[in-house]
Amino acid sequence: MPYVDGFVLAVPKKNLEAYKAFARAAGEIWMEFGALSYVECVADDVPYGELTSFPRAVQASDDEVVIFSWITYESREQRDAINTKVMSDPRLKHDPAAMPFDGKRMIYGGFESFLAL
Repeated sequence: MPYVDGFVLAVPKKNLEAYKAFARAAGEIWMEFGALSYVECVADDVPYGELTSFPRAVQASDDEVVIFSWITYESREQRDAINTKVMSDPRLKHDPAAMPFDGKRMIYGGFESFLAL
């Protein structure tokens, strides 16, 4: 079963097209280095919960949209090797201030799959 990196972040609505372009370029790099899949999704039905929710998790404001994404790999070891290559690739070197989202509010982590139906 695949190893999965998951991400949730808030993107200002005015930056959504710039984020999509960034995601396309990043996805191509991850796939080039061996990721099995790269998926990006824009929130369509994510209500603001009283205690927890996707918007609350990333402190999304009314002028932002939530992005949910994941990358799959054959194993944790492969993920670590691929991410090392991706993070050193000059095509992904950007000024953090020029990014189309606030990386400080991004939630991410690696997950071992245990069920796929």
